[in-house]
Amino acid sequence: MITTVVQFKLPAPVTREKAKELYTGTAPNYQKVDGLIRKYYLLSEDGGTGGGVYLWKSKAHAEKLFTPQWRQFIKDRYGAEPVISYFESPVLVDNLTGEISAD
Repeated sequence: MITTVVQFKLPAPVTREKAKELYTGTAPNYQKVDGLIRKYYLLSEDGGTGGGVYLWKSKAHAEKLFTPQWRQFIKDRYGAEPVISYFESPVLVDNLTGEISAD
């Protein structure tokens, strides 16, 4: 599995409620993305940085989403270019199901 962390600097700090409104508007876009297992939206404590953490089946799946068009969408919606970091995720602990999986 692959985890990606996406971050972007917001032009002005936003509140948790404003972030919730912005993020809820895009959440349905990610429900049927091929290879996406889970997505978490992020907001820094000071409200100045937004982003997301994505858990993928593979890096190839992640790269299919992070196109130039997607990057432009993020820039247009949030006012900044996204920075994407990729991480191998060899072990996953799921406390909701009580499972540990190794990829």
